[in-house]
Amino acid sequence: MNHNTILVLGATGKTGRRVTARLRLLGAPVRPVSRSSAIPFDWSRPDTWDAALDGASSAYLVPPAEVGPVDHFIDRAQSAGLRRVTLLSGRAADSWGDSTFGLDMRAAERAVRASALDWTIVRSSNFNQNFSEEVFLEPLLQGELAAPPGEVPEPFVDIEDVASVAAEVLMNPGHEGKTYELTGPRGITFREVVGLIAAASGRTINYRQITPSQYADSLTEQGLSRAEADTIAAMYELMEQGLISETTDDIRRVLGRAPGTFEDYVVRTTAGGRWQA
Repeated sequence: MNHNTILVLGATGKTGRRVTARLRLLGAPVRPVSRSSAIPFDWSRPDTWDAALDGASSAYLVPPAEVGPVDHFIDRAQSAGLRRVTLLSGRAADSWGDSTFGLDMRAAERAVRASALDWTIVRSSNFNQNFSEEVFLEPLLQGELAAPPGEVPEPFVDIEDVASVAAEVLMNPGHEGKTYELTGPRGITFREVVGLIAAASGRTINYRQITPSQYADSLTEQGLSRAEADTIAAMYELMEQGLISETTDDIRRVLGRAPGTFEDYVVRTTAGGRWQA
């Protein structure tokens, strides 16, 4: 048993699989867990938590979509001997006021801050990869993205930078009790995003602005509950208020380099053929 093991929750997810790969390259003993891993972990099944925690000293935690489980998990983790936790949360979460968006992330932040663990919170802007891995990929392939954002820019961040920051924080001391706000180097509107992807891919892709209510309606047509759809739509209302539009220098503070640009992401992704219909 290696008692320096780093537990990675959600190891098959967008950030978890990237964090796992980086930690392995750095030679760290890693235990990546998910519902389908050899040592399974399921937020809805607390009976799976102890085996995942056994012998782990640190954990990378992506909170589940509901409020409550993280509080119980942190209690269990402290009893199991976990010493450090790095939590992924959302950009400027403490400015969201009474919004229904992000109640899960804010509850998770409260749980880790109130614990006796050495904690670090990594708050991220929306990922560049939302346009190439899920969420917006299919509409782009179909030739039109319809969403609520207008002219308020969003400082999209490359998920590779987020994973690099998480790995750095997990591997090295000096980040205890800190909250990092991760953004890309500049804000960019959804209309600009679609224009860049269209130009690089050589395709005609349109952007159409719709209301948050119309967007929620489209999500329910895709199978989400109305409550889930309204919660996602509430994020766009925060964006339109400019609450998460400012850039930060925290990636440079942690990694000693500037964050990747959205243009670099577009070129890299286009070269991989992702947006070819």
